[in-house]
Amino acid sequence: MSFKKVIGIILLKGSVIFGSDLIRELNIDIRPDFMSVSSYGNERESTREVKIIKDLDANIQGKDVIIVEDIIDSGHTLKKVIDLLQLRNPKSLKVCTLLNKPSRREVDVFVDYVGRDIENLFIFGYGLDLDQRYRNIKHIEIFES
Repeated sequence: MSFKKVIGIILLKGSVIFGSDLIRELNIDIRPDFMSVSSYGNERESTREVKIIKDLDANIQGKDVIIVEDIIDSGHTLKKVIDLLQLRNPKSLKVCTLLNKPSRREVDVFVDYVGRDIENLFIFGYGLDLDQRYRNIKHIEIFES
């Protein structure tokens, strides 16, 4: 059986649960790798300053790559990751997100695969955190202050 080889870049920490579930369901030879990026620090609003905390282990030059994201809000973090990875000359680069907040978009980013568009809500669970807690909740909750 022939499978297409893909590098799946799971963005830590929020995407690890979704990314793990996703790669188990795909019928392709997907090799997971991880990046840790931050634009929130310990805040609930993005600082717009994106920091690479952990870079990839794999060389993606000439490879098919899919970025696995938990939620896309303003787009700043994803844009920075896309720009950085494009400099490494992948064969192809696609984006998959569990959740998408198009009403919050400040930066134009194209998302190839969207699980669900959502309103401007602050959510947590299923990998998404509330002050670095509750990532282990099996479902998604809406935070109501």
